[in-house]
Amino acid sequence: MAHTESAKKNQRKMIKRHERNLAASSRFRSEMKRVLAAVDAGDAAAAQKLLPAAMKAIDKAAKIRVLHHNTASNKKSRLARSIQRLIAAGAKK
Repeated sequence: MAHTESAKKNQRKMIKRHERNLAASSRFRSEMKRVLAAVDAGDAAAAQKLLPAAMKAIDKAAKIRVLHHNTASNKKSRLARSIQRLIAAGAKK
């Protein structure tokens, strides 16, 4: 338990940051799952429609340092590639 005023304040700040980080990570994971579910269902149009929201959530998580910026870039790239693969597979049929 914190005893000094500064330690008490730091604890309050830590709790706020923890809640914010949990919310951001949950948000970007949920958005990614929506896109990947559309890709798995074979619905390229729906996946493309959901992609900007997922990109935005990933960027926000990276901005507040929930994700490292390189990790965020990798996740965005993989989402975009999965949609492009789906579109290319549909074009070959």
